[in-house]
Amino acid sequence: MRILYHHRVGSKDGQYVHIVALMAALRERGHELIAVGPAAYESLQFGEQRGLVARLRSRLPKWLYELLEIGYSALDFVRLSRAIRRHRPAAVYERYNLHLLSGAWARALLRLPFILEVNAPLAEERSRYGGLALPRLAHRLEAYVWRSADYVLPVTQVLAGHLIAAGVHAQRIRVVPNGAAREFLEPQDRDAAKARLGLARRTVLGFTGFVREWHRLERVLELIARHRDRDWHFLIVGDGPARPGLEELATRLGIGDRVSFTGVVGRAGVPAHVACFDVALQPDVVPYASPLKLFEYLALGCAVVAPAAANIREVLEHERNALLFAPADDEAFAAAIERLCNDAALRVRLGAEARATIDRRGLTWSANAATVSRLLDELTAAPGATQPENG
Repeated sequence: MRILYHHRVGSKDGQYVHIVALMAALRERGHELIAVGPAAYESLQFGEQRGLVARLRSRLPKWLYELLEIGYSALDFVRLSRAIRRHRPAAVYERYNLHLLSGAWARALLRLPFILEVNAPLAEERSRYGGLALPRLAHRLEAYVWRSADYVLPVTQVLAGHLIAAGVHAQRIRVVPNGAAREFLEPQDRDAAKARLGLARRTVLGFTGFVREWHRLERVLELIARHRDRDWHFLIVGDGPARPGLEELATRLGIGDRVSFTGVVGRAGVPAHVACFDVALQPDVVPYASPLKLFEYLALGCAVVAPAAANIREVLEHERNALLFAPADDEAFAAAIERLCNDAALRVRLGAEARATIDRRGLTWSANAATVSRLLDELTAAPGATQPENG
């Protein structure tokens, strides 16, 4: 089946990983994928974002930037319509972005089956963090797009609740969490991985991803400083705005030799780094997210420490495949890490069950592609059988 993958992603980061992984998995199932997104997207390096967009966002008044985002939809609709006429896809699959209306318009005007992947309630998210000048308009447009799709695929049950509250019928919702890519499913030798990075005979605490202040990784540094007689080492695979402060703190605490920052690592190199982790950290979480790092930790058989938030508990069970701590409880977070660092047998047991969770529940991009394929088969086999609420 020919599928047009539509997005407005302007940076090569975690979003890029999701796009590439799902498209690859759909291709493996025999589908033909055509991507339609920002023109400059493909030329970016991993970890880079479009400079023009970043400059506009930082310099323009918020209300003007938001109107420009909406205006982009008109230009994008022209591009999307041309791609549809040229390639004649059987359906459009879109990664939702705030103020992106062109996919919904194509569904209404061109009557193509339309599946929408939703990773966050972006109107709420941007409003909460002071990023919207026109929140009422943003919420209305968001609900319009959500209700326009034949099927909406939120990444958590928590997020599905947001969709239902916005008026999306439950029968149009299929929860599809993020997953692990094929390269994370290959067996790895932890001791060999450690040796390659010069971490042999260390108990490695690990974190992957974009390092932000709200992760509060300073708690891990302070814990290591309190136990400087142990062989613990903190490996941070990634980069981000919190890195300079963490490096400064590590130096001030006298543990600079016990903390490593890799900077941005290409996707092909991430599994070899995560394979080093004896204890994999999900120190905090957005309440509706499906963290990509979590599935990669599980796939590589890491013992995971994570907050007992509702979205995390959709995947993890305390004492079975992870140790969970009460969100925002710093002492409980530290106690879980200490317990795992001091109990190798527990790490092995939780790690084995972590990997079994991936296999048992099909938490892979391949399984996600199978779900998308079934929905597309349903939509294309009976055109018009599922009409969007706005249709």
